[in-house]
Amino acid sequence: MQEMYILWLRQIRRYTRSKSRIIGAIGQPLLFLLALGYGIGSIYQRAGGGNYIEFLVPGIIVQTTLFGAIFWGINVIWDKQFGFLKETLVAPVSRLRILSGSALGGATTTVFQAALVFVISFALGFRPTNWANVPLALLVVILFSFALACFGAGLAAIVSDFQGFQAINQFLIFPLYFLSSALFPIEYAPPVLKFIASVNPVSYTVDALRTLLVNQSHFGLGLDLLVLGITVVVLATFGVVCFKRIEA
Repeated sequence: MQEMYILWLRQIRRYTRSKSRIIGAIGQPLLFLLALGYGIGSIYQRAGGGNYIEFLVPGIIVQTTLFGAIFWGINVIWDKQFGFLKETLVAPVSRLRILSGSALGGATTTVFQAALVFVISFALGFRPTNWANVPLALLVVILFSFALACFGAGLAAIVSDFQGFQAINQFLIFPLYFLSSALFPIEYAPPVLKFIASVNPVSYTVDALRTLLVNQSHFGLGLDLLVLGITVVVLATFGVVCFKRIEA
């Protein structure tokens, strides 16, 4: 456990020493909140959809988690390039512990970014309908962040250069996010988009947060948590298998 703690602490210190990362991490979500929240919000309300800020904030929290946790995997490539990973892998420590400690660090920084977005959304008028559900919503974000951090580390174990890692990530992340229920209600979407969003695991994490934070549900919390659990197992397994095969 001490090895995992040290690797976790290393990620936290790297993050807190880079103020630009903290600012940059919340810049894009804030832009989405302002541009979409106020730009589309009035149209959404006139169409009878209600308060778009309430609908949008859970989706932006998931966006912050999705982008931050997967892109954290680029740290693995940095460690490969500068030889730190090689020194770590030859230590008498299992690769599962190495991955777990590092991924927990990446997940922690991502959860911190998501929490910042949650707090900033208060300035735009967002309020949870039931504060008692906020801890469970936080747990959802933590699980999703850890799964994505493992997935990002698994991708980084396969890819050897930064450009390839970023290209693959963008190819995966943008469709997963924009074809989920993060920005639009599934019930009003065209049949094709409705089907794609319904088989997209990101939609279920968004729906879980909407259920817990603003009491708006499409799939039902039970199904949301089931799909989230399966997603965590699949992505974490992918990360572990790829990381065990890594050659520093």
